[in-house]
Amino acid sequence: MLRIDTGETFRGQRLKQKILLALVFGFIIPLLVLAYVSHVHILPLLPQMGETLLSVFLPLIFFTALLMAAGGYVIWEVTRAVIRLVDLVTSNKQCEMLEERSDEIGTLMASFSRMLATIEKQAAEINATAAGLDAAHRELELTNTRLRELSLKDEVTGLYNRRFFRMRLEEEILRSRRYHHPVSVVLLDIDNFKEINDGLGHGAGDETLRALGQCALAHSRGDSVIARYGGDEFAVLLPQTPQADAVVYADRLRATLAEALLGPGGSVTASFGVASLSEDILTSGEEVIRGADEALYAAKRKGKNAVVGYEADLVEAAADGYTA
Repeated sequence: MLRIDTGETFRGQRLKQKILLALVFGFIIPLLVLAYVSHVHILPLLPQMGETLLSVFLPLIFFTALLMAAGGYVIWEVTRAVIRLVDLVTSNKQCEMLEERSDEIGTLMASFSRMLATIEKQAAEINATAAGLDAAHRELELTNTRLRELSLKDEVTGLYNRRFFRMRLEEEILRSRRYHHPVSVVLLDIDNFKEINDGLGHGAGDETLRALGQCALAHSRGDSVIARYGGDEFAVLLPQTPQADAVVYADRLRATLAEALLGPGGSVTASFGVASLSEDILTSGEEVIRGADEALYAAKRKGKNAVVGYEADLVEAAADGYTA
């Protein structure tokens, strides 16, 4: 069905009125004026005209009236056609009825229908293309997200990697300097990890690393950042945590790891080093990590499966070796 709203009906009626006014002003009124002038001013002068002027003037008036009548007839036919079209449209007649007509209206409506079908087809193609582009855009965003995650995640454990850990550490240090919040770092290293790789294979070693990472996640706060720092070494960032509380956290995690079964090798132990940002000694992210690393070395020298907090006199420990 051809649907026409109130605005289209109003425009159709206005068009009909305009054509009727054109018929009145273009034919009826001029014809009445010509008849009046001829009757009042010209006919009384006919007896005084010569035969030559009379033979020219009368045919001129006749043909002028005939042409005006012909023009009025054409306008009337156009008006009737438009009126029929408006009546059909405003009464919601089916579009097929208009297309089946053999006159100009049928031709126009058939052309309009073909044009509308072409537009609808092109609109459908555009919508399909837009949907494809939207799907491709979503896929690209998903791929970019995965790439970003891969660039910040460790492939073996699924934890964050060293790069992300260093980024977050610098952010927390800036926040600490602004709001005067403490920041601590815990480094932990699996004891005798080389024996697991040599005795059970690197696959078993990877399973142990994954299990340790999940255990650390399960026993840490939500705002803690846990990362595989390299090899069998892990790093934990503890925002708003002083060194004393970080040592308590590390000792609790040490005891949990010693009792848990992590991978094919069973239970494992780990050594922990803890350091915190300070105003006079460890004043940057690099120095905090270095302090935690020195404390970790000291824990290894104590016999492993231990937790050591950073102190200034631990610097000399870097010269001593230890067995991982």
